[in-house]
Amino acid sequence: MRSLVVNRDGTLEIKEIAIPKINEKQALVKTLACGMCGTDVKLIHRTFKGFPESMYPIMLGHEGVGEVVEIGADVKGLKLGDKVLLPFVDPDKELYGDLGSGWGALSEYAVVHDPLAYDEGKAPLCAYGQTSLSDDLDPVDAVMFITFREVLSNIRYFGIKPEHSIVIFGAGPVGLTFIKFLSLLGIKDIIVIDIFDEKLKLAADAGATKTINSKTQNFENEVRSIYPDGVNFVLDAVGLPLVVNQAMGLIADRGTVLCYGVPEKEEITIDFSKASYNWSVVYQQMPRKDEEGAAHDQVLEWVRSGKLVVKDFISDYFKFDESVNAYEKLLNREVLKKGIITF
Repeated sequence: MRSLVVNRDGTLEIKEIAIPKINEKQALVKTLACGMCGTDVKLIHRTFKGFPESMYPIMLGHEGVGEVVEIGADVKGLKLGDKVLLPFVDPDKELYGDLGSGWGALSEYAVVHDPLAYDEGKAPLCAYGQTSLSDDLDPVDAVMFITFREVLSNIRYFGIKPEHSIVIFGAGPVGLTFIKFLSLLGIKDIIVIDIFDEKLKLAADAGATKTINSKTQNFENEVRSIYPDGVNFVLDAVGLPLVVNQAMGLIADRGTVLCYGVPEKEEITIDFSKASYNWSVVYQQMPRKDEEGAAHDQVLEWVRSGKLVVKDFISDYFKFDESVNAYEKLLNREVLKKGIITF
């Protein structure tokens, strides 16, 4: 099969490698599509936590959907033809030598686990996020369910309630999803900060009650003019440590800065001179797959009811053969919303 690989120098290329083997508790899937993510960008830049240069080259991709083409002897919850979220390709010395894995979903074949094939509580955590898709969903566009479920599980973890006020830094695919979901959950005070007017327009369409362009406006003055005592939460949907310090001048007493995703540096110096005496910073660097799986039904209900339109979050489709060029576009900020690679 072919797989998109990040070389040790950060360059991308499509390489021929072996199809992964499955055990009796797994299924092999043929990849249908994979979303392009900010996590991929950090892996390309070789700045993602837990991925030292010595692990490279690595197979890229984690927002995959695949169709089951082979099942292990103990598999009970999957059948041939099922469409499944989150297939991965693990490192395998025998098959791949020193080729590592950045989850490997940008490969023509990948592997999922069946939780029902394991004794209770013994399945790997990823298995609980490897959900079969219902037939009424477009399996290509359904890669968005991965972002959707991550965001909803994070909102639940962060404890954001309808009575809270929040400022969101960043109106990319993740930021827009947070805005939409917070709006659907009844949060009425959502301020969004970005540097691109085009993205701020999308933020307003998604449910932001106020937008601020930090290139042309003083966001601290703008926020404090509405909330003199500060807001309950500031969310970093960009992945930049500097947002924590910018947030210090915005949060209320006992307010919280929420950081979603893995920053490029594994250390941060906090200047809290503008903050109250009581505040907290919460990082959620890697959403738990069991919590993602638990968020699936709510996302599905929103989609089926028409409250959530999947295509609103997608801007670009690329063929797998174009994936190197597609990531060049992503790195150059030429992909406005979610980009999807199709196979």
